[in-house]
Amino acid sequence: MNALLSDADIESTRPSRIDAREWKLRIELAACYRVFAHNGWSEEIFNHITVRVPGEQTHYLINPFGLNYSEVTAHDLVKVDLEGQPVDGSDQPVNRAGFVIHSAIHAARPDAHCVIHTHHSPGVAVACKAQGLSFDNFYAAFLHDKVAYHDFEGITVHPGEQERLVRNLADKSCLILRNHGLLTVARDIPSGYYWNYVLQRACEIQVLASAMPGPTLALSQEAREVSSRDGSLTDPEGQLYPKVFQAAARRAGLTLAQLTASD
Repeated sequence: MNALLSDADIESTRPSRIDAREWKLRIELAACYRVFAHNGWSEEIFNHITVRVPGEQTHYLINPFGLNYSEVTAHDLVKVDLEGQPVDGSDQPVNRAGFVIHSAIHAARPDAHCVIHTHHSPGVAVACKAQGLSFDNFYAAFLHDKVAYHDFEGITVHPGEQERLVRNLADKSCLILRNHGLLTVARDIPSGYYWNYVLQRACEIQVLASAMPGPTLALSQEAREVSSRDGSLTDPEGQLYPKVFQAAARRAGLTLAQLTASD
């Protein structure tokens, strides 16, 4: 969000009890929730986008349970530990059951600073198909060798599933939860947003193509490998992920006042 909001503007809204790095992250995460709402990727009050707090390897920011994504602000976000317990004195409720997936991945993957889980309809539809994601469209080609699968075991509320979840994800950046939904793992919020966008689009195109008569053209292995390897080269400045995220925030019309409002 730095390209949209100056450091001085962000600092002017920061509560004294919150570290400057954490406050920036709170604003960025609140923006991400609102962009998801603007894009139609939210599902009532469910699902989560979580991010690791800088300098605190066991603390994470998560949305309070009960708010629409379009209502989330930097103040509302709750800082929790790996058990989903608030550590910042917040009285906002947290869907601890929903944090089972996120906590397992955050704990097992040092690079998993941002974890995104969605139930967007095309993604759930692809997750229900035995073949899973087909890598035969423009967006899916970017995901070649980046996608893993985890079988549905019922609502994810039992810690015993965490080990299997992490094992199935391994070192991939995208996880298709069969019969359930999509999950994206990234080093920060902008890259998480980007790869979630690509995965969502890949599923949307696959659903549309599958509904049309006639066979789907297959992409060559070479085309998939090139797309997966070279996708970020589209930006000569090497800032593809933040540029895409910032553009999405602008399109959603987000302002600092919205993101930092408090009751």
